[in-house]
Order: sequence, then C-alpha cells, then structure tokens
Amino acid sequence: MRNAALMLGIIGGLVAMIIGFFGYGYTEVVRNYAEVGDLFGPVDDEQLIRITSFLAPLLAIAGGAMAKVRALWGGLLLLVSAALMYHGFGFNVFTMFPIGFCLVGGLLALAAGKPDEPKSHF
Repeated sequence: MRNAALMLGIIGGLVAMIIGFFGYGYTEVVRNYAEVGDLFGPVDDEQLIRITSFLAPLLAIAGGAMAKVRALWGGLLLLVSAALMYHGFGFNVFTMFPIGFCLVGGLLALAAGKPDEPKSHF
C-alpha cells in the first residue's frame, strides 16, 4: 500500500506540475494582455490559481515521497493536495487524473495502518 501511495503521489504531483505551469502562465498572460482574457475567459481569483499552481504539486510530491516512511503525514499531504487542486482548478479533463491519483494515494497511505515495518503510525 505504501509503495502504491508513493507512486501515485509522485505521478500525480508531476502531472499537477504541468497543469500548474499552464495555470500560472495563463494568469501572467491575462495580466499583461487583457484581450486574451476577453477571448478565452477572465481569471476570477488570480492568487488562488497561483498558490494552487505552486502548492498542489509540491504537496503531492512531498506526500508521495513521505508515504513509505510516514504514511499518516504523507497521506494527509496527498489529500490536501487533491482538495487544493479541486478547489483551484476544478474537476475537468485535465485535472481528473492528478486529483484521482492524489486522492487514491492519500487513502492508501492512510489505510496502511499495518506497515511493512514493525512500527504503526496510529
């Protein structure tokens, strides 16, 4: 379970990083060229998009990396990352896989009450 959480968290974080680059870049383009925002749609909350673009992939990769040794902390970080992506970017064709990977990875890490090592996190 911990290995699956590790892999899902890192893959979800890498895909979220690509989405974050485009999200942050779009806020910059709309800020500098207002006609792009008129054409493709305005940004409602620029700070939310920027914070989500930075924090969600960071938390997902860190949570995935921690899932093997500290499953409770890693699982919580993965769940926070999934919630942040959902709140910042919504659920659409581009975000469904990173949100799903982080959500399932976080649940698997939290469910790893009987770890491979003799010490449990509960």
